[in-house]
Amino acid sequence: MTLKLTNSLTRRVEEFRPIEPGKVSIYCCGVTVYDLCHLGHARSYIAWDVLRRYLRWSGYAVTFVQNYTDIDDKILKRAAEEGSSMEAVSERNIEAFVADMTRLNILPADRMPRATRSLDAIRTLISELEAKGAAYSADGDVYFAVMKHAGYGKLSGRDLEQQQDNAAGRVASEEEARKQHPFDFALWKGAKPGEPSFPSPWGEGRPGWHIECSAMVREELGDTIDIHLGGADLVFPHHENEIAQSEAATGKELAHYWLHNGMVNVGGQKMSKSLGNFTTIRALLDSGVSPMTLRLFTLQAHYRKPLDFTADALDAAATGWKGLNAALALMGTDTSGSAAAPERSAPEQPAPLAEARQRFATAMDDDLNTSAALAVLFELAKPLRALANRLERGDASAEAEAHTPAMAAQAALLQELAGVLGLQHETAEAQAGSHDGAGPSEAEIQAQIEARQAAKAARDFGTADSIREALKAQGIELIDKPGGLTEWLRH
Repeated sequence: MTLKLTNSLTRRVEEFRPIEPGKVSIYCCGVTVYDLCHLGHARSYIAWDVLRRYLRWSGYAVTFVQNYTDIDDKILKRAAEEGSSMEAVSERNIEAFVADMTRLNILPADRMPRATRSLDAIRTLISELEAKGAAYSADGDVYFAVMKHAGYGKLSGRDLEQQQDNAAGRVASEEEARKQHPFDFALWKGAKPGEPSFPSPWGEGRPGWHIECSAMVREELGDTIDIHLGGADLVFPHHENEIAQSEAATGKELAHYWLHNGMVNVGGQKMSKSLGNFTTIRALLDSGVSPMTLRLFTLQAHYRKPLDFTADALDAAATGWKGLNAALALMGTDTSGSAAAPERSAPEQPAPLAEARQRFATAMDDDLNTSAALAVLFELAKPLRALANRLERGDASAEAEAHTPAMAAQAALLQELAGVLGLQHETAEAQAGSHDGAGPSEAEIQAQIEARQAAKAARDFGTADSIREALKAQGIELIDKPGGLTEWLRH
């Protein structure tokens, strides 16, 4: 079976066919770094981490780019409230993001560009749009002219003429009065008194949110990519606007596949910071919910469906994880999901295990059906859990059975498939949520070291420094050695 994905652009389930055989380019819309990440972010980034791991397991070479939005009204507002700066707010929250993603065993992106470091690419793209007549300047602002792009609305299904009719007779704001169409959106915003600003041909100012991602996609991956990812709340206006401005500039399709994850709901409402009903990842984990319980909780629902966050659902996930964790622990397995993870084309296995492996692949090929994939894991774990219980009771025959080739093969397959979903064995300390105060575990330290090495390789030295400082604050000193090796000391 071939991998099939629900493409938001066509509203159909389609076979995945990359632009270049064997290679996949992915851009994931990242966080606006004005605050800590909440459970909605966890749901999104766990889903896309699983997509990335599954593509790698299936034999693809994946280039995964995820940005930081570090210029934004919300960041400026938070800085003003704190009496600090845009840079200070951004750096603090980037550091927190890296730590939270590490705890959830989310692989660091291959590259993590920032809007503040992509200003030349942003200004160039705006200039191209202006030269093509797709953008216009007005009093220091630059707007994209949506009526100049024939395909505007193709992702969200919005009709511009109908929307304009609906807006007729409404009293326009000062900004709206400068626009040629109510849906025209800012590519460049003229600086207001006291705001951080950057030079441009249109005067001092800063880029709009949408143009940042278009510029970073092109700068990092080219005009057309395989997959663009994000939450369902980004379909309009963010992703619609990305498509319009990128395709107006290049004349090429921005992405062949658009994937969107469903929202996390609390009491029937979308979890969001604006509604004040959010729970941060950090608060949830520090309250005693283990990282793998949270990961399992999100994977029990299909990525496209809403996820209802309740205490009962979280408790059920904790119970399920306890059994799976016991099975993973039995043979001393390691499911960290490193770059050396086994591939889909595995050597011959006993028929029942080969069949289980195929059912797992079939589930994942079906638009990443993680719920069905988890059912295969629980099935594989069942005899391993029974064996673990016998060992605890001191059953003499269990010790010998634990070392049989059949049991070793069962455990190895469980380890492999769990790794594809990013599920890894947790110690009792991790399950008890005792990270806070006890310091990070060795596995967490190593994961952050790897994330730092990836950031340095991408020349993202700001993130690398943030990781070092975050570990230092937790009593961990990093010591860089010749040859790219890094050792650490706990103080």
